[in-house]
Amino acid sequence: MSKAKLILLIVLALGLIGAVFYSQYLQKHAKIPFIKTGEMQTISVVDATKAPRLSTVADNLEVPWALTFLPDRSIILTERPGRVRLIDKMGELLPDPIATIDDVKQFGEGGLLGITIHPNFSNNHFVYLYYTYGANGNQTLNRVVRFKFDNNSFSDKTIIVDKIPGNVFHNGGRIKFGPDGFLYITTGDSQNPSLAQNKNSLAGKILRVTDEGTEVFSYGHRNPQGITWDETGRLWETEHGASATDELNIIENGKNYGWPEIAGDQTKNGMKTPVINSGPDTWAPSGAAYYDGSIFFAGLRGQALYEYNIESKTLTPYLKGEIGRIREVVAGLDNLLYITTSNRDGRGIPDGADDKIIRINPAKL
Repeated sequence: MSKAKLILLIVLALGLIGAVFYSQYLQKHAKIPFIKTGEMQTISVVDATKAPRLSTVADNLEVPWALTFLPDRSIILTERPGRVRLIDKMGELLPDPIATIDDVKQFGEGGLLGITIHPNFSNNHFVYLYYTYGANGNQTLNRVVRFKFDNNSFSDKTIIVDKIPGNVFHNGGRIKFGPDGFLYITTGDSQNPSLAQNKNSLAGKILRVTDEGTEVFSYGHRNPQGITWDETGRLWETEHGASATDELNIIENGKNYGWPEIAGDQTKNGMKTPVINSGPDTWAPSGAAYYDGSIFFAGLRGQALYEYNIESKTLTPYLKGEIGRIREVVAGLDNLLYITTSNRDGRGIPDGADDKIIRINPAKL
């Protein structure tokens, strides 16, 4: 090969490499388009695949922690400082909060956290919130409360579970209704690991609220922040490890998940080990959603959306480093995924429009 041809091949190869990197740069730094007004109401499961890879639903939010869909496809969400926001059925974010929870204590990882609606919301209009509050001086606690939601306002506050131990870190906070119609609550160990093994404490648990009251569904948890159910009714949970060994678990009633006795691949008689763990890496997993045979879960420090395929037992990260910290993931009524960023939580690098709710077309990831 002549020297001229060799130089030409090198130039072409460098140009191809440069084009690939430039394409990746554009993908990561391109502005994510907004959903057009009315599109959230009109898009159907049939044409959902036509949606772009990423679409902005709302921006300029402050640490949106959880969201849920109302039957009319509007979205109700929490901001950690204590505000409840509404995105109407046409996809427009109302400029003012529909509620501000006055006794919320925004403290480290605490504040206004989980939100969910009753399975019979269309008739009873019940909305549930999980939040941190202060009591007896410097004491930090968490509680779950129920409101009635009518005409874009909250009323009839009722405490459902109270005095869940809290702290600057490890407050848990996810709440969802399961296929059995009961309310499930994740609680952190409140930086007191021994409480996770104490069945008389509400800390470090997954709680279930039934018609008979509140019960410990599982225990031995450090800081669980995501729960979802697959098509067979199994409960999956994401959990923060101690700097690493973050976990994805299948939760069974009455079982002990080991914290602080075991972590990662460690085993001990009578304790459950995770389906997978992050090993020496850190996901800092948060919200979780079941979608089409996979568990999708949000990564905070991991700055990715993770997909665990149940059949193949493989884990795939998406959006790595593209939009920063990801807090929540929910399967929408349009057969698409909805996530929230968490770049204004003191641990991220926000851009001028953070935080955001972003709609994802899984077929284009």
